[in-house]
Amino acid sequence: MHPRPEGIDLAARSRARRRALQAVYAWQMSGSSMKSVIDQFRHEQDMEVADLEYFEDLLRGVEQHLAELDEALAPYIDRDVEQIDPVERAALRLAAYELKHRLDVPYRVIINEAIEVTKRFGADHGHSYVNGVLDKLAAQVRDVEKKG
Repeated sequence: MHPRPEGIDLAARSRARRRALQAVYAWQMSGSSMKSVIDQFRHEQDMEVADLEYFEDLLRGVEQHLAELDEALAPYIDRDVEQIDPVERAALRLAAYELKHRLDVPYRVIINEAIEVTKRFGADHGHSYVNGVLDKLAAQVRDVEKKG
C-alpha cells in the first residue's frame, strides 16, 4: 500500500484522467495540435474541478513520448496501434505514459483508472482489452513494483 502523496486530491486527479481521455481522443481524431486541444479543454468550465496541472502533464507526455509509448504497447496488442478503437487507444496511451513516466502513481491505480474511463467512454468490452494489455505492460515496466 502506497501512502497518498501530500496535497493530492485523488478525485480531482480522476476527473483530470477522464478529461485527458476525451482530449487525447479529440487530438487523435482531429489532427489538431496538442496545444490547441489543451487550450480548448482548459477553457471548459468543468476543468475547474479537475487537476489541471496533471491533465496537462498527461497530454504533453502522450504527445512528447508518442512513438515510445506506441512501441512499448506493440508487443501486447493484437493489431497496429492505429487500428485500435480510438477510445481504447487513448486510454492505453495515457496509461502507458503514466506507467513509464509517473512513477509516483502506483501501477494498480493507473490500470484501474484506465479501466474505469474505458468502461465509461468505450465499447462494451473495451475495458477487458485495456486491462489485459496494461497488465502485461505493467509487468514489464513496473516489474519491481508488481513483484512487491
